[in-house]
Amino acid sequence: MIMKTEHTLAVEGHVATPEAHGNSLVHRRIEIDTRNGLITEVSEPTGSGDYIFDESHIILPGIIDVHVHAREDPSGEELYKESFASAGKASLHGGVTAFIEMPNNPRAPIDDTSYATKRDLTKTSDVKILLFAGIGPGTRPLSFPAPYKVYMGPSIGSLFFESEEALRQALARYRGQRVAFHAEDPEILRSHVGAATHEESRPREAEIVAIETVIEMCAGFQIEPHICHLTTAEGLDVIREARSRGIKVSTEVTPHHLYFDQDNKPAFHSPSFLQCNPPIRTKLDRVALLEAFRDGEIEYLGTDHAPHSLAENEAGMSGVPQLDTVGSFLFWLRDEGVSWETVRLTCCERPGQLMNRYLPDLYGKIAEGFVGSLTVLKNEPVTIRRENLQTLAGWSPFEGSKFSGGVSHTIVRGKVHAQ
Repeated sequence: MIMKTEHTLAVEGHVATPEAHGNSLVHRRIEIDTRNGLITEVSEPTGSGDYIFDESHIILPGIIDVHVHAREDPSGEELYKESFASAGKASLHGGVTAFIEMPNNPRAPIDDTSYATKRDLTKTSDVKILLFAGIGPGTRPLSFPAPYKVYMGPSIGSLFFESEEALRQALARYRGQRVAFHAEDPEILRSHVGAATHEESRPREAEIVAIETVIEMCAGFQIEPHICHLTTAEGLDVIREARSRGIKVSTEVTPHHLYFDQDNKPAFHSPSFLQCNPPIRTKLDRVALLEAFRDGEIEYLGTDHAPHSLAENEAGMSGVPQLDTVGSFLFWLRDEGVSWETVRLTCCERPGQLMNRYLPDLYGKIAEGFVGSLTVLKNEPVTIRRENLQTLAGWSPFEGSKFSGGVSHTIVRGKVHAQ
């Protein structure tokens, strides 16, 4: 007989774990110590859990978003867009239990002091936040482990590079690190300033050339490169070729680059709101990325959540908000042939492994000793509506879309948030 204590949360249901294959699930009981938020036992179900989910539910290790812009930093300049607190609420709504936040703020976290100051701000969030540190001209590695991010071309603030040589000089100081790249070649971008459309101002060759440059530079400095928000079939081919030579390079894709292309984008009620960097590409690119994601060639799904205000989007600011809709979008992936095993790897386990490099607790698996965060999904149609969103951005690229499922409960370290 299972003896439950007052400090134990017991959850039973069908779980996506390495023991399962493809879309098969395993029936399990998960016990979480609510005092420290860690999983104490995973076992056969007993029918006596605090939450017993039926076969219409899928339990995942807590979803971790590897690419989020929350817009809060010590300057306080952009809090009208999204605070860490509001990003946490949007995360819970979307089934996201932790995220990794980007450094392109007016005051970027580029050294020990600025990083620690920004890290203190994350404590207002209901979900765990790991921060990227920024790499820019003149920066140096922090004195403690942290993930790093490079903006090769112009972004918010001054954290970017004007030339390949300036980037090379900076990367020489980060030997042996893992570095994520916004891969768009700055010289190509400059040569297309003033183009007739946003897509033409940030052409596909800017991404392709940048990926080639990143891989070549990083090999020379023993840096492990990660390519953020991949958008082109040719860029994917460059990564494939590098891997065939034994070079370790990872990449991610966003929901909006898997869902939208230049053909279906005009059907959105405000097509200009879908402006993003890098841009929405062709249907051929979208299909190539979806096939690669389905086949396991793309390691992560990252939203690139960019919560600009409605007025800014109307004025042509680039970026789309997505934390609220992650869980529902996973059902679109499933309906497109992506297995729950691939979802588990790209949204939970691998992001967890990344966080585990830098944080003391263990994330990404439903196993004893790991953080007791779970995403519970339900096979029940959901229509994305603006009035239900928690992000301060106030809109979604998927509003009006009907997905075949959504988030039932988001559990963070044993604390249950029902939808």
